[in-house]
Amino acid sequence: MSNKDKPQRRATSFDVARVAGVSRAAVSRAFTPDASVSPKTREKIYQAAKELGYRVNYVARSLTNQRSDLVGLVVAGLDNPFRSLQIEYLARALLLRNFRPILLPTSKEADTSAVIGQLLHYPVSGVIVTSDAPPTEICEQCAAEGVPIVLINKGDDIPFVDRIISDDRTAGHLAADHLIDIGCKRLAVMAASSVSYTARRRSDVFLSRSRQRGVEAQLITVRVNDYRCGFESAPELGALSADGVFCVNDYMACGVIDRLAANRGSPDVPPIRIVGHDDIPQAQWDAYGLTTILQPCDLQAEQTVEMLVSRMANSDMTARVEFTPVELIKRKTS
Repeated sequence: MSNKDKPQRRATSFDVARVAGVSRAAVSRAFTPDASVSPKTREKIYQAAKELGYRVNYVARSLTNQRSDLVGLVVAGLDNPFRSLQIEYLARALLLRNFRPILLPTSKEADTSAVIGQLLHYPVSGVIVTSDAPPTEICEQCAAEGVPIVLINKGDDIPFVDRIISDDRTAGHLAADHLIDIGCKRLAVMAASSVSYTARRRSDVFLSRSRQRGVEAQLITVRVNDYRCGFESAPELGALSADGVFCVNDYMACGVIDRLAANRGSPDVPPIRIVGHDDIPQAQWDAYGLTTILQPCDLQAEQTVEMLVSRMANSDMTARVEFTPVELIKRKTS
């Protein structure tokens, strides 16, 4: 076998140190966030690493330090555009704090023990669990392993497990007040409230607020808070003679809008004002122009990562809850 046919040896930190003319410890500090190294030395090391094609082996480093830069993201409902946006901002926020996210897709029907097994095979520094993902067993096992964890939009009250929750109370008030203020007299809220903590909170507050304002409101129960269920359940609005509806997420609201558009002119589907929740990118499209409640993914991600980092620093703190503020965004549907 000729030299050119031989597999190339991967460059090591020793190689970088030799080329840069520094110690191996200096190389390690140069690639460690916030470590002390002069700008001139760091630049020499980065240039040598670039020439050699050197990359830091974070897994090997984690074995040495007994801690990694890895953070698990346990996620379900990736078909929902909001979830994709939420994960994008969480990943960005983690990277800004020098963590590396590991995405673990799951579902309510998934074998939670398998998810836990996959997660704890890695020396993760923390775990973030989003809404719709099954949390309880994951939280209990991670806590037993001493792994910090933060839940997003989850109702589970678990010792030493922190939560970030969108301000669903304000969201329900905003939706009801807006529809009533523009003249709606017969309201409905569409939600799979039995399977979703946020859907239940938003729909309950909406119904309560409508009653306080002296306006009739009905709950349309769907199986899942998704586009298909919104599309399939839209005719029930006509059966209720509703003139205003709050869909507990935009994904479902888009399904309602498309079904109403398909049946425009039918006596079974009267004109109706619509409010969603989340402000997904599609809500801004001309085809929808959806009035909605903004749940700011960027702020929520910052809150989540900040809470996770503080939990890493002090694992014995009592469980905390922090709310993400929301805002009404008015467009053409109401």
